[in-house]
Amino acid sequence: MKKTNYKWILRIVLISLVASVVFTLASTEVLGRTGYIISFTILAVFILIGVIFDVIGIAVATGNEAPFNSMATRRQKGAAEALGLIKNADKVTCYCNDVIGDVTGIVSGTTAALIAARLIDGFDAGNVILPLIISAVVTGLTVGGKALGKTFAFNNSTKILAGVGKLLNFLHLNPFSKQERKERKV
Repeated sequence: MKKTNYKWILRIVLISLVASVVFTLASTEVLGRTGYIISFTILAVFILIGVIFDVIGIAVATGNEAPFNSMATRRQKGAAEALGLIKNADKVTCYCNDVIGDVTGIVSGTTAALIAARLIDGFDAGNVILPLIISAVVTGLTVGGKALGKTFAFNNSTKILAGVGKLLNFLHLNPFSKQERKERKV
């Protein structure tokens, strides 16, 4: 049985706080200066980010090392990165599903509330129907998107991980490679 890594927990709490502040400030600042179309687009982007990271987290949790070991021996781009994700599934899923997924869910709720408040002010409608409708639509899109994404991730984890691995390779990001850890310490 593994010991609890309190440094990791503290790090993930701090990352969550920073992500929440950044997303909330960005959405609040942008929403204050844009029209309704851009506001709803920003809301959709937050929902989409949450769904995408949820899909990645599930793909990592259900991923199998075997195909990526084979790809790595043939030096295929992204294989080492995908292996790193799978071998660190506990941390990756926490980051993808809990930090990004949950923070974007919370921020999309806040964004929806801000949009609803602006709509109520703009149309002089002092009722609760509009915020209720917006909240229901955001909840439905988020939960429905994540449910659809989870099914997709379970059935396509290898393809998803191969794509994420290639993206990380292209960006020269492999947070779990020994070489990168050594370079960060220097």
